[in-house]
Amino acid sequence: MSILIAMFIYAFSMAITPGPNNIIALSTGVNYGFRRALPFTFGVVLGFNMLLLIIGYGIGMVAASSAVFLEILGYAGIAFMVYMAYKIATAPTTINTDDHREAGFLHGVLFQWINPKAWTACLGGIGAFNLANNLGGLFSYIGISAFVVLFSVNMWAYAGSKITRFLENEQNHRVFNYAMGAALFGVAVYVLFMD
Repeated sequence: MSILIAMFIYAFSMAITPGPNNIIALSTGVNYGFRRALPFTFGVVLGFNMLLLIIGYGIGMVAASSAVFLEILGYAGIAFMVYMAYKIATAPTTINTDDHREAGFLHGVLFQWINPKAWTACLGGIGAFNLANNLGGLFSYIGISAFVVLFSVNMWAYAGSKITRFLENEQNHRVFNYAMGAALFGVAVYVLFMD
């Protein structure tokens, strides 16, 4: 199997599976529409691939070897997930184009730096494909990753925008918001207590 195909499969499996980015994208799509979710998804792509580049070129590997840094990173990620869980749970039950409480581009970029799943995906990919300080291999992986992450996170946002018609009842919509907020909060609790 070509290494590029293996990179694609790994990147796709990490990007399409449920996680904080995808829950936020889905909820943003439901509550604000697909177009309003795009800034967040573009932010995720940029932030994730910047993280991948920095980790792959050695700086992140040094940071990842520091237990104190990883502990601070973990708590910051948990705090941000709890904050986003609250925002999702309390989101309005109707799409309001004048309301600007949705996760935006900067949220998407910055969240990658404290997102445990993003760090795991970056470290795993760099280790699996021997990309540390391998600029050519790293840029090949970033090219694949940019496409895969954009597609995957956008699919979650698009799915969210399409299920809004099933959530026209305000009570159903509120239950959905609470469920998505609770799911993201559950991820934060899991990360807090995992070994």
